Amino acid sequence: MKESWGFGLLMRGLCILVLGLLCGVSGFDPADNFLIDCGSSKDTDISNRVFVSDKSASKYLKTSQDILADTPSNSITSTDDSALYQTARIFTTQSTYTFPIKQTGRHWIRLYFYPFSYQEYDMSTANFSVSTQKNVLLGNFSAKNVTVKEFSVNVTSKDLVIIFSPKSYSFAYINALEIVSVPDVLITDDASTISPAGVFSGMYAQALETVARVNMGGSLVSFENDTLWRTWVTDRSFLTQPSSAKSVNKIGSVKYPKVGATPDFAPQTVYGTCSEMNLNDTGDDPNSNFNLTWTFDVDPGFQYFIRLHFCDIVSTAANQLLFNIYVNSWNVAPDFDPGQKASGILATAYYSDYVTPPAKSNKINVSVGPSPRSAYPDAFLNGLELLKLNNSQGSLSQVGSVPTNPSSKGKKKIGVIVGVSVGVIVVLVMVGVLFCMHRRRKQEQLAQSKIWIPLSINGGNSHTMESKYSNGTTISATSNMSYRVPFAALLEATSNFDESLVIGIGGFGKVYRGVLYDGTKVAVKRGNPKSQQGLAEFRTEIEMLSQFRHRHLVSLMGYCDEKNEMILVYEYMENGTLKSHLYGSDLPSMSWKQRLEICIGSARGLHYLHTGYAKAVIHRDVKSANILLDESFMAKVADFGLSKTGPELDQTHVSTAVKGSFGYLDPEYFRRQQLTEKSDVYSFGVVLFEVLCARPVIDPSLPREMVNLAEWAMKWQKKGQLEQIIDPNLVGKIRPDSLRKFGETAEKCLADFGVDRPSMGDVLWNLEYALQLQEAVIQDDPEENSTILIGELSPQVNDFSQVDTVASAAHIGTPNLDDLSGVSMSRVFSQLVKSEGR
Repeated sequence: MKESWGFGLLMRGLCILVLGLLCGVSGFDPADNFLIDCGSSKDTDISNRVFVSDKSASKYLKTSQDILADTPSNSITSTDDSALYQTARIFTTQSTYTFPIKQTGRHWIRLYFYPFSYQEYDMSTANFSVSTQKNVLLGNFSAKNVTVKEFSVNVTSKDLVIIFSPKSYSFAYINALEIVSVPDVLITDDASTISPAGVFSGMYAQALETVARVNMGGSLVSFENDTLWRTWVTDRSFLTQPSSAKSVNKIGSVKYPKVGATPDFAPQTVYGTCSEMNLNDTGDDPNSNFNLTWTFDVDPGFQYFIRLHFCDIVSTAANQLLFNIYVNSWNVAPDFDPGQKASGILATAYYSDYVTPPAKSNKINVSVGPSPRSAYPDAFLNGLELLKLNNSQGSLSQVGSVPTNPSSKGKKKIGVIVGVSVGVIVVLVMVGVLFCMHRRRKQEQLAQSKIWIPLSINGGNSHTMESKYSNGTTISATSNMSYRVPFAALLEATSNFDESLVIGIGGFGKVYRGVLYDGTKVAVKRGNPKSQQGLAEFRTEIEMLSQFRHRHLVSLMGYCDEKNEMILVYEYMENGTLKSHLYGSDLPSMSWKQRLEICIGSARGLHYLHTGYAKAVIHRDVKSANILLDESFMAKVADFGLSKTGPELDQTHVSTAVKGSFGYLDPEYFRRQQLTEKSDVYSFGVVLFEVLCARPVIDPSLPREMVNLAEWAMKWQKKGQLEQIIDPNLVGKIRPDSLRKFGETAEKCLADFGVDRPSMGDVLWNLEYALQLQEAVIQDDPEENSTILIGELSPQVNDFSQVDTVASAAHIGTPNLDDLSGVSMSRVFSQLVKSEGR
């Protein structure tokens, strides 16, 4: 018995040893691998990785003095790497490490900090910055406990310089330092942008800071069990409702595909565990609806890279589950099928990358939840990585800029002194001349900025834009009101693009408030040169808006393509977006009449797009954020970057890649990739419910049945109880008949199939009728007198005899008013708005 027990123990020990060796073996051999135990007099072995002594690394360091600190080992909590925290190097002036790089590309930078007291230096009070030649990694940094800061930077030069810069009257320190090559395939430009949907461009050049690396449903994965020396923490502290998740562990079943995820992306111990919806508390109810949500602390103003790791160790058969993935309020992957992504092979590792817009709050939520199309409600997540992207100044910190390398200053010191001595006399002599020349040139520039070059009118010569982005894009306008604006004029209008004038940020770039030379207020949308997707939007916006002029479409006042810029200039809308007046701000609530008038104005603009030109123009991104309000709250449809010309007369649709905003997207367009005007109608129907309920169209923080506004509102509309979910500010202020007509209109817009949806003309007619019902203009029962109704609903018609004829014709074959909201109403409405729509 003892021999059997001993043999079993021996075999168990061998298995653990082999597993440990397999987990610890890396398939990647880094070309550059600098490991330094700062302040230490001897090398330190951490899980077969040798951190060399401070003395051995002194050849890389340039500092004014050597201050090496140590602390007793018993003062540090025992961890696998605790030996690295027993010593430190202290910097009282700016100091640099310069590492020779054998192979350019992405490198890890890991900085180890543990504040302890040494002589007069209390490291918990240290305040300093850490930078490379191109990026600020830490600004005004002060560690309060054991901390490892991990960064990933793209090194393009023959050396990498790490600069420690103490703040005034303070000092800097470091306990240990790593510079290690990263596999090139680990971070690519394939990440999907969340808003607007697209592909992120420029990831190679980005510096990244690790915010969180999480093993869902599993235990801590320490660095010695990761091929790239990463640590994966457990997810329990990030779950908003830990009881909603259960852990699944099938590490041995994990398979890596031939192409895609490898152990370098995440180890088996991550892919082999997951957090899954816990249906036990609901009795495995197939109708259970809730999301698993993880919340992470972030710095506002930065974009974030999110990598989600999936491995279907939950399903019993391929393609069994469909679920939705949310980042904040965006449904980034509706009806996500983990089996399809893994070629239908269960337990196959897979990852998906996303880049957020700049964070507006200090929290990012990531959620997974069941799709209504799934046969059984379930969702899971295996792992997550959250990394911060540097801002436009190359900084990963809210404060700080890249300092000058002191070594380069030293080499030039003598030359600078001589140059200043010799040049000071010349400068004094020339300064007056230069000032006069600059003043004269500025006056000429300002005078030139008043001259706008109009776009050519159809029939004349077309104007060709020539910049590195436009590739000679030919633009022909139908109006003398479109102009090419000099860059100098826009610099003046926006105070050199002052950040305090930013009124919006989108995928194309930032929008600035500006005032032109003649006092005209404008909104200036400046394209981000890093986003190549902006070119298509830039061209489309000019081509579309230079052809259209309508009181309910935001006017394009000009454009600029000088100096490799892509800038669009619009009329300024004083009251911003419709969305900002519904929720998410402190703006006062709007009355029901105001909301109806805004919906009517928006519908007029869309109706004009669909009918006011030889071929229909489909907006493709109708949402409350793209409906702007002027100083009198008149609505104008904006942002035509995704717009597309509709089908030819002999065609029913345009086949095109799906684009738009989650929550507003036409499901038929999403399924079939066939675009028609009815896709805009669907999106507008979502806006109608958004106006009525004053809440986001997708809100993962709500119970499952409430997450999607369109689904939730349709449920109450079909029950005839829409008043139960309206904006509390409107309770008791909407006439029942007006609410009924409004709800019916939104319901028809959200029909599953485009052929069952009304035209925008019909939608407009019904909204005007809802307004009349609210204002109680019609005294008679509308069901009994449709002729009177049509007469009352035509305040802008000039030819009343024509209206009477149409109204009478419509009345002859119409037993009740509701029949008029069908297809026949498009003919009626086209007569009612003829003077405006054409």
